[in-house]
Parts: sequence; structure tokens; C-alpha cells
Amino acid sequence: MTLTTHDSLLTAERSMLDYFYTPLKNIKSNYLIIDGDEFNHLEHVMRKKIGDRFIVVDGLGSAYEVELISVEKKIAEAKILSKHKNHNESDLNVTVAVGILKNPAKFDFLVEKVTELGVREIIPLHTERTIPEQAKTERWQKLALAGMKQCARSLLPTVQVLTSLEDLLKISNKFDLKLVFHKDIEQKPDINQLINIPNLKSVVILIGPEGGFSDSEIEKTISSGFKPLSLGQRRLRTETAAIAASSLLLAR
Repeated sequence: MTLTTHDSLLTAERSMLDYFYTPLKNIKSNYLIIDGDEFNHLEHVMRKKIGDRFIVVDGLGSAYEVELISVEKKIAEAKILSKHKNHNESDLNVTVAVGILKNPAKFDFLVEKVTELGVREIIPLHTERTIPEQAKTERWQKLALAGMKQCARSLLPTVQVLTSLEDLLKISNKFDLKLVFHKDIEQKPDINQLINIPNLKSVVILIGPEGGFSDSEIEKTISSGFKPLSLGQRRLRTETAAIAASSLLLAR
């Protein structure tokens, strides 16, 4: 088995291969198994046959090029041809903490798109101006899984439980850089200068719900060490702001 580090499988031939997911417990030294929902997708939707090649990711940063060798009893077994670490993942660990939205479909869209951009953690926030009292964490985690496979990532983003802004601020010192985006911020620091920090590894992006953060919330975030940033003169929807802010850090 060939092992490569921090590389891409996307050669002209491999870019056409389908992606599947299996947890680390299903991966052995020279073969892996696919079961559960992923087996149903492989067998009944994609209709894979013995000898077919495809990519399997473990959600922890590794991708495996495999060849299907058996399908039986709701379990597929595939021979590992090569393993690729840190496959299609950024060196920068980006977390998006964002106020949950009244329309759940918009937050669905947000989760899908920031996953595609490379965000590693999504924290639904409860703030003064959020309306929903519950988060659809299980659904959003499934959407993150689908997004990971669709965009050929190997690391599955974690969708956290609904978290209050106050609780987020208490744990925010674990991040190397803390950014809050708000429509009323006049100061526009240079994002390139902000992220040009030696040994920068983790960043948290803070985005408000419909109506944005209250003045007192903005004061609390800045007092907690968050750098205020603007995304321009136009007023953006929450999901647009989250995508735009993520792309500033990851689409580079």
C-alpha cells in the first residue's frame, strides 16, 4: 500500500471516482468495510460492482483509493490500494460560530457551503436576536457528511450543539485568532495582515443571526479579544456572510 502525505488524489483519472465514508473502526491494514447508510448508497444508489474503484474517506483527514472485492450481508469489503493523508484539507483550522436562523433551509444551505469551503467546525449560536430555541444538529451533521463527500474532502466537520454566545466567549481563548463580522463595523482591518501570524493554526469566525448582534453583544465579543471586521457596505444575509467570511480564509 502506498502512503502519501498532504496530497491530492485528483488526477485526471481519479477525479472521476466516487466518494464514500467509513469510520476508522472499519479500516484495517489492507482492506476496509462499508456498512449502514453508506452501504445502501453504494449498493442501491451507485450500484457498485466487484472490481470497481472508488475513494473512501475516514472523516479524520485520510482518503483511501480502494477496489471493491465483495458485497454480502449488507457489508461491502474493499481492498486498499493507496492511502493519502490530509487529503484536500487546509492547514488552517477554521470554526464558524453563527446565529441560527428562523428558516431552517437557510441554515442547511450554510452548513453545506462552509463544509465545501473547508470549515472544520460549525457552532450554532443562540443570541439575543435568534428566534429558534432548538438546533437541528443531527440533520446538519448529516448534511456536513454529504458535503464532505461531494467536494472530495477527507475531514468531516463537527456540528456542535446549540451554544449561547456567552458560553462561546468563555472557550474562545483556545483559538489563535478570533474574528467577528458585523455590518456596523466601520474599521476594515486587512484580513491578510490579520492572518499573517506566526504559527497560526486555528481561527474562529463569529457571525450574527437575522438582525445581527446587539450593541452589547458586539462590546462583549471585542472585550473578549475578537477583532471586528466588515464584509463591505452592503447588508448581507447571515448565510451569505458566513460563506463570504469563510472564503476569505480558506479560498486562498
